[in-house]
Amino acid sequence: MDVAQLGLDANCDVAAHLQAGYISDPIKTNKTQQRFKVNAGVVDGQDKVLNEGALSLLSSLCRQFAAEVSELLENRKSQQAKYDAGGTLDFLPQTKAVREGNWQVRGIPADLINRRVEIAGSVDPLMLINGLNSNANVFVADLEDSPASSWNELIEKQVNLRDAVRGEIEYTSPETGKYYLLNDAPAVLSCRVRGLHMVENHLEFDEAAIPAALFDFALYFYNNYRQLLAKGSGPYFYLPKMESHLEARWWAKVFAFVEERFCLQPGTIKCTCLIETLPAVFEMDEILFELRSNIVALNCGRWDPDCSDMNAVRNQSDELSIDKSTLNMGESFLSVYSRLLVKTCHKRGALAIGGVAAYIPAKIDEISLERLEKLRIDKELQARNGHDGTCVEHLELVDAVTEIFNQFIGAEQANQLHITRDVDGPISARELLQGVGITTNVRLDIRADSESNAA
Repeated sequence: MDVAQLGLDANCDVAAHLQAGYISDPIKTNKTQQRFKVNAGVVDGQDKVLNEGALSLLSSLCRQFAAEVSELLENRKSQQAKYDAGGTLDFLPQTKAVREGNWQVRGIPADLINRRVEIAGSVDPLMLINGLNSNANVFVADLEDSPASSWNELIEKQVNLRDAVRGEIEYTSPETGKYYLLNDAPAVLSCRVRGLHMVENHLEFDEAAIPAALFDFALYFYNNYRQLLAKGSGPYFYLPKMESHLEARWWAKVFAFVEERFCLQPGTIKCTCLIETLPAVFEMDEILFELRSNIVALNCGRWDPDCSDMNAVRNQSDELSIDKSTLNMGESFLSVYSRLLVKTCHKRGALAIGGVAAYIPAKIDEISLERLEKLRIDKELQARNGHDGTCVEHLELVDAVTEIFNQFIGAEQANQLHITRDVDGPISARELLQGVGITTNVRLDIRADSESNAA
């Protein structure tokens, strides 16, 4: 395989190729290993994914970027304090030039151009196989699905992803004996890492628990990027729980650092950001700008006040109570938010992905006909608003939702980037906030649940 085909810089020096693993790695990692402490016993598969190369990368990322995570989380607290004191949410005046500027993201890889239906699921072998074998365009392997994972589960997830990338994953049902393996044309794989507010207590670096996001990113990237690039795909990530463009800037620095370290062309790593906190809604242009070398899409994330890291309270006293079973794209805020996300993304050359419906239960057999009808209306409105695709969490919904988007996009058309929504008038902060029944005097309790702060 030619280095250019792998996204490598042909002029890269030998030392960097050593780091990338294309030449036998002579790096002595004893000192690196001594700086790590695993607060758990050795488990099956640990040597496969927590290898010397992965530890070397993780060590560099911790040295360069871990301290800044604490600063970003402190920034969240300071913003919270402003809201507690009666501050308002609005589009940032200091980034007006970014919103009004003429710029676009770097580009979208061929295998991510068509994302009309994505399915998100856990990283167990059966779900990975069924999700990748489904008719969905993208399977989002969700490392956030079980925040309090044991060390064994964390390693097993990374081993499962490694095996899936290599086409080696398999599963035999203990109940039926049925054998599962990947077909010849699986969906594109994207890895959703854990949020910045979470730490990985099973692994310490210099006697401090490391950011869970860096653990997830480093292991998935190092163990799979060469195989992904060789297949014509790439290391693709979903970034959740983002609350400001400063956090997007941090991720951009991480990506640039890793691309340079491994002699990859800038923009080889690609990401999609979930817009699932209210502050991020006001900084979508800025998030795209900071990540413009790597980002390909924003996802109109699940808007569920009970599940997300956001509670909104009116006038600092009267609690805003929203029944999540009533939330759909027809609600004022969600419709405005959806249209703003589409307009923002398409102006910048990025895809706009619709989110998972918050009112669909975890078990498919618990979905009533009424909720299925609401789902149909919800997905039709996403498509009509100009979304390029949407996300589901049930295999049984993939084909039905694909048919809905085919009707609006056309089976032969890859996306709706041509829909600019230029006819829409400017959307004000007041319009967004009033959409959820609150005034511009809004208090946000942006917090990570204590139960999920530590893994």
